[in-house]
Amino acid sequence: MDLRNLFSKISFDNKNKEQATKSDAPSHWIKCPSCSALMFFKEVENQDNVCPKCSFHMRVGAKRRIEILSDEGSFVEFDGNLKPNDPLKFVDKLSYKKRVEEGFEKTGRVSSVISGECTINSIPVQLVVFDFAFMGGSLGSVEGEKIVRAVNRAIQKNQAVIIVSASGGARMQESTFSLMQMAKTSAALKKLDGYKLPYISILTDPTMGGVSASFAFLGDIIMAEPGALIGFAGQRVIKQTIGADLPEGFQRAEFLLEKGSIDMVVNRREMKKTLSDLLTIFKNEEKIS
Repeated sequence: MDLRNLFSKISFDNKNKEQATKSDAPSHWIKCPSCSALMFFKEVENQDNVCPKCSFHMRVGAKRRIEILSDEGSFVEFDGNLKPNDPLKFVDKLSYKKRVEEGFEKTGRVSSVISGECTINSIPVQLVVFDFAFMGGSLGSVEGEKIVRAVNRAIQKNQAVIIVSASGGARMQESTFSLMQMAKTSAALKKLDGYKLPYISILTDPTMGGVSASFAFLGDIIMAEPGALIGFAGQRVIKQTIGADLPEGFQRAEFLLEKGSIDMVVNRREMKKTLSDLLTIFKNEEKIS
């Protein structure tokens, strides 16, 4: 190899290494999707992923959500061994099995739900949290079963149930099996009434489809994070169906609060205290009755 080719090869290799290093390097800066402010990632993390400039609530994963809501070290997961089947051998662009594998690579789990027991300011509860990163937080047979088991544990231990929803709806890869979970979870939550146990539903961005049409809107208290997208069908589908423009802020948490569909909109940083206050009220009412 002559010197010209050698120097050309060295230059090419160095350029590739430099590009690889830049692409692989973690970004320490975050741009707010709402106000476009550029912030150091630690600053955002310390604010529970809420923009310190405009209070925009960025999405967080299930594990981070549990850390925000529960007392440190108190969460104990149940039913983590449950795995989805593929009863229909469903294939679209990818097979259902492959999509589950991709979800596992992203989250380290084979389900869009983490369920378990924890304390919130020393009050024990059953906590169920959806993770949108796993197949859009879709509701399948495993997710429905985890919710039902959480309800049964709550009845056995005389505890409240809290479900944090972040979902695109029922899982299409399971077809009717996923739609059955809407009725299954709703029937299970109805049992809490007989034991005078509270169910608090927290709606985060987004809560759509079969999840919003079932357990997400059955809470004794329904709260949402600011700006969360909440609804059944998408806005484009609704607009095409009714043939009219939709009002500003349609399907956002504040709009639903104004129309009386939910009880409160709560900042993420105040969510734990709000839950603790509500659980204390329910406890006191239980003692009085």
